[in-house]
Amino acid sequence: MEEIDVDETLAEAVLLLRDWLTHQRWFGGRSAVDDVHIVSATLLRDDEPRVWHLLVEVRRDGHHDTYQVPLAIHRDLQDRLDHVHVGQVEAGHVYDALHDKIATEALLEYFLDGGRRVGDLTFHTEPGAEIPVGESALALPVEQSNTSLAYGDVALLKVFRRVQPGLNPDVEVHAALTREGCGYVAPLLGWVDGRWTTAGGDHHASLAMLQTYLTTASDGWALAAASVRDLYAEGDLHADEVGGDFAAEAHRLGEATGHVHKTMAEVLPTGQFSASDLAARTDLILRRLDQAVGVVPELEPYMPRLRTQVNALRRVDHPVPTQRVHGDYHLGQVLRTVMGWKLVDFEGEPARPLTERTTLDSPIRDVAGMLRSFDYAARYLLITDYDHNHPAYDQISYRATEWAERNRDAFCDGYTQAGAGDPRLHAALLTAYEIDKAVYEVAYEARYRPSWLPIPMTAVERLASQEA
Repeated sequence: MEEIDVDETLAEAVLLLRDWLTHQRWFGGRSAVDDVHIVSATLLRDDEPRVWHLLVEVRRDGHHDTYQVPLAIHRDLQDRLDHVHVGQVEAGHVYDALHDKIATEALLEYFLDGGRRVGDLTFHTEPGAEIPVGESALALPVEQSNTSLAYGDVALLKVFRRVQPGLNPDVEVHAALTREGCGYVAPLLGWVDGRWTTAGGDHHASLAMLQTYLTTASDGWALAAASVRDLYAEGDLHADEVGGDFAAEAHRLGEATGHVHKTMAEVLPTGQFSASDLAARTDLILRRLDQAVGVVPELEPYMPRLRTQVNALRRVDHPVPTQRVHGDYHLGQVLRTVMGWKLVDFEGEPARPLTERTTLDSPIRDVAGMLRSFDYAARYLLITDYDHNHPAYDQISYRATEWAERNRDAFCDGYTQAGAGDPRLHAALLTAYEIDKAVYEVAYEARYRPSWLPIPMTAVERLASQEA
């Protein structure tokens, strides 16, 4: 592996990362790190604090991944940054630079004048984009696989922590939709590419994307949950009789989804599933069913019917259009603004390989993901706030099912109205994707959140009882 020329301070700092990384929510795994090796080091600021952009190769359990770790080095302790203190080296104290206002303000300036190249980084700016230099940055508190910085209420910088070689689909899709004038996403303002070298050769990847900040935005999951809470509070009313009825929003969300799918098909690659492709997809889903039964034996009674439903894909006698899709679509991936619904996070499931996340698929996959999300929104309060001995449990459970069915239909109606086609007319495909998702949820809940297992198990029972 090529050795990166780093100064003594960075050599000390990288030793601190071995322990620090395992405590970060965006780090993939909690097992001990065997080694951290710098594969790219770019000095972004030479004043106090000194700011370095690092790409590091992390080795653990025989695997190695590349992570993005910008560091700010202050001579003195910074009380305001205690929560992101990496450790101390001879030159001073090391902090996660994405939480340092001085470092993040400097980072934004590289987007000016159409972007520029510095070290191993290249900053790109969309034509006509206004870069809010001077706005103070705030790292948003929810960190999953990425870190997001809000620059006032103007722009959002999403930093991909785990880096895979290639163009990140979130950047690619947002760029395509922005240039097409799609009003259902936050416009892309710019992005950052990086390069590094390992024993495997030279690599290039997307490191971050800058987009318009969606002000007045409300999370789709939170809005749906509020509607369900209203329904539970009025247990003797039907879903369409409660003041917080969500069906109109579900319809509008379906419209937004349909329009985005149509635009993606116009500006990004498309294809189709042949009969052999559908057979291969059927075999893949069936293998996942078999794996899930090994984790959750309670699935076994439903397996014959589920397999029959999935095998219906083999009888589809016409090509199935495919295109780029969201890939991880649910109520937590949509925001309601005063201007309507916006779709976010087009990078797919970050833990999956990039090639898998950019593979063409049927848009029905996204529809199935959202339909499953409506089921979760309808039933999760039954798990967290009630139990089977509650006197109103059966009545509320019935109302939850009613709420889910009402909003699932409203979403599909909106999707159809957008001109994207009625997903319910593709019953074999829609059911197979729902089964695939529901069984995945069963295995996930059994491993990590057993008390929530009844939610996807209820869906499995429903899907198994449908006519193939």
